[in-house]
Amino acid sequence: MSLTQKAINLLVTGGCGFIGSNFIRLLLDRHSPLVPVRSVVNLDKLTYAGNLENLADIADDSRYRFVRGDIADTELVRRVLEENRIDAVVHFAAESHVDRSILDSSPFIQTNIVGTQVLLDASRAVGVDRFVQVSTDEVYGSLGEEGFFTEQTPLAPNSPYSASKASADLLVRSYYHTFDFPGIITRCSNNYGPYQFPEKLIPLFISNARNDRPLPVYGDGKNVRDWIHVSDHCAGVAQALLQGRPGEVYNFGGRSEWRNIELTEFLLDLLGKPKSLIQYVKDRLGHDLRYAIDCSKAESELNWSPQVTFKQGLKETVDWYLEHESWCARILSGDYRNYYYQQYGETLNQE
Repeated sequence: MSLTQKAINLLVTGGCGFIGSNFIRLLLDRHSPLVPVRSVVNLDKLTYAGNLENLADIADDSRYRFVRGDIADTELVRRVLEENRIDAVVHFAAESHVDRSILDSSPFIQTNIVGTQVLLDASRAVGVDRFVQVSTDEVYGSLGEEGFFTEQTPLAPNSPYSASKASADLLVRSYYHTFDFPGIITRCSNNYGPYQFPEKLIPLFISNARNDRPLPVYGDGKNVRDWIHVSDHCAGVAQALLQGRPGEVYNFGGRSEWRNIELTEFLLDLLGKPKSLIQYVKDRLGHDLRYAIDCSKAESELNWSPQVTFKQGLKETVDWYLEHESWCARILSGDYRNYYYQQYGETLNQE
């Protein structure tokens, strides 16, 4: 049966993270539902970037269930799939920060590769109808001054993070070809928007600028990234879940390329802060020069296109962070982790 013909029980991994929480919120929006869902189960380990507060507004929705756990835990994953009669899986859970992967790649191997393998085996065993692997354009490596990543671009990851995501993508591809497994891979450009953990460029620079602290720009600041609003990315993932063809890859981009230094200066203008806060720092090891996505396949096959222009989206993102200073303060202090204790009466290990 097509997923569009029934309400489904959906497992979302990493749903307490930035993109995953925005995806779940969109799924459960009764005014504009993206996917006909009967239930959404959120499996999240709640490592440092997982925040239950991100979904506090829908925690009491009868269609929503949170399960704390590791996607690399074979018994737990199988039990969650069976007990909740899961029809489809959308797999966001991942270690995702390049700088952290350079310092220590082992958590990236364990979560991004082993965790994906565990999910694939369990999903195949229970016979899910669809499995969406949410990946990144970083698996393609780096572009020069011209050209775009397409779904046919050879994989050439340049960081331990992107190598671990490319490995997971290839596992999904191999399960499709070996087992006729209904796996779909999506790859997106840099996301921005509300609820992003403030180690990433935009929320970090908003936080620093607001407090008149330096904004550390790698190298000469001329590295180029394509930016997509998280709501556009989530809408694309939903369309891939509903309409994507198993075995296929779909790229999602915002068609909005910015040099890091230009983005930094625009942020400072929005915040009314001086350019003197810019501080050039030693370049990141193996820093890719440019990412740019050709998303024409998703546009033609999935009836999807980016709706949020970058300048408007960035202004709204800045406004959101300014209006949610208490959320930001709890993240920066670590107090956000106390929310789990308030909800469940247990403390979190400080992974």
